[in-house]
Amino acid sequence: MWPKNKILRNVLKTFGIFLLVIGILFGLFLWRISIPKPDLESTKTIESYKRVKLGENHFAVGNCWLKKNKYGIWEMYLEGSPYERGLIYGILSRELMEKQEVHFISQIKEMIPSSLFLQVLKGFVGWFNRDIYKYIPKENQEEIYGVSRSFSDQFDYIGPKYYRILNYHAAHDIGHALTDLNIVACTSFAVNHSLSKDSTLLIARNFDFYMGDDFAEDKLIVFMKPDKGYKFASYAWAGLTGVVSGMNEKGITVTLNASKSDVPFTAKEPISILARQILQYAGTIEEAHKIAAKSETFVSESLLIGSAADDKAVIIEKSPQKMDVYDSGKDFLVCANHYQGEAFIKDSVNIDNIKDTDSKSRFDRMTQLMGRSYPMDVKEAAGILRDKNGLNDKFIGYGNPKSLNQLIAHHGILFKPAKKEFWISTPPYQLGEFICYDLNKVFSTNGKFQSVDSLQISKDPFLDSQEYKKFEAFKKTRQDITRYVLIDIPFELTPQAEKAFIANNPQSFLTYLLLGDYFKKKENFKKAISYFQESLKHDVSSLNEQESIEEKIKDCRRVKFVKH
Repeated sequence: MWPKNKILRNVLKTFGIFLLVIGILFGLFLWRISIPKPDLESTKTIESYKRVKLGENHFAVGNCWLKKNKYGIWEMYLEGSPYERGLIYGILSRELMEKQEVHFISQIKEMIPSSLFLQVLKGFVGWFNRDIYKYIPKENQEEIYGVSRSFSDQFDYIGPKYYRILNYHAAHDIGHALTDLNIVACTSFAVNHSLSKDSTLLIARNFDFYMGDDFAEDKLIVFMKPDKGYKFASYAWAGLTGVVSGMNEKGITVTLNASKSDVPFTAKEPISILARQILQYAGTIEEAHKIAAKSETFVSESLLIGSAADDKAVIIEKSPQKMDVYDSGKDFLVCANHYQGEAFIKDSVNIDNIKDTDSKSRFDRMTQLMGRSYPMDVKEAAGILRDKNGLNDKFIGYGNPKSLNQLIAHHGILFKPAKKEFWISTPPYQLGEFICYDLNKVFSTNGKFQSVDSLQISKDPFLDSQEYKKFEAFKKTRQDITRYVLIDIPFELTPQAEKAFIANNPQSFLTYLLLGDYFKKKENFKKAISYFQESLKHDVSSLNEQESIEEKIKDCRRVKFVKH
């Protein structure tokens, strides 16, 4: 019943108008960020296909299939037109995709525990990505839409399935552009001719992308035979149709290395989609260059391109404003997370990136190890990717971002473009066996193939060492401390556990930095300062990190002074 009190009526009326306006604005907002599905010529649906179980962890839909190999890596073979191969991709891997999304969302919630802030972030990402589909080629939109039909219903509260998967394809770009998170600090290299054991081009890279151990548990290699373009292989995780590491039948290889970005104002083409276009449609470096030149991206990235036809490797260095192609002019090439080409070498952002971050340290260590290994074969290349020391072989503790092997890698990968051979690492990190695939055999048998056991590279002996066990114990406590400090998950570090934590990784600055963070959270500022100061006595990964630790010491002293 409408109240008789005039003031109350006016208040309710005003409140009602306010809610109506908010509702209209929210509706307009949702309408503005809604992403239209692509126009489809096919009338196929999920119900048009039947997934057949051929054995344990082995499924097929027509000629396409998914199976788990003896090393725990999922292998998928796909063929057909964009939308229909996307549908089949989703049908084959729906459980894997659901697991990946669960792990991804869980990691986001762990990093951002506030439900209110998550809603704000959801709105921001939606607005930021509102026009992203305009920069993604129609073929890729159709494939992604097909995949999205098998996405889980449990996250529909975040957004429609197609909307979510498009945003996930841009997650790497948004995170690295807006916050410069150290989750994509990759390193790669190439050697050729006199510097390669068999005189052919050899490329190696670590993909240091970390979204938690659970996210990295199920890795997926896709062998794609599209109806247009070149056949190719790509190694990443279920649900990603873009490329972070891959090689095509013409011997073109693509790997991604993030670089320093200015803050963008809107999303454009995700870098993994650009890499996918290159892999599917380039047979030479010049063709890769033309594809990259047409693309509008919103982050700065280095794409190391290897080419059997050109018998060399170059780096396509791309930012939202400009692009360069860096050719070392030598039989070796090194790539970290800063630019080397003439177009960028004098940029203040690039200069600061070299000075302030760990990129130059990894670049120098890579160059040093390569110089000791010439002429190099794949086993020596894998050994370089696994190196855990700093420059001049100095041991700087495990997990230091100055190391080539930071013990966080999603994968390591090796390519021999002329022979169409490539090796992928098996878990954990890049420490397990590197298993080899021959693309010539893969596609000449229509996907009826196995890895080449005779070319397998043995696991790193470090895996069987006591030091590795100590690092895993260190990592467990590190995660407990981080969760306590960032999101208040209860954790009590006993004196015995404190000593054990130090003993498990005593040379790492991270050990003492984490203990400083822990005791700062506990408001034991005297002990926190002591640990922060101890951290600075060790090999800190970068100038940025050093300044951050020094600022924490100042904070502790300020708070301590105020409280007393």
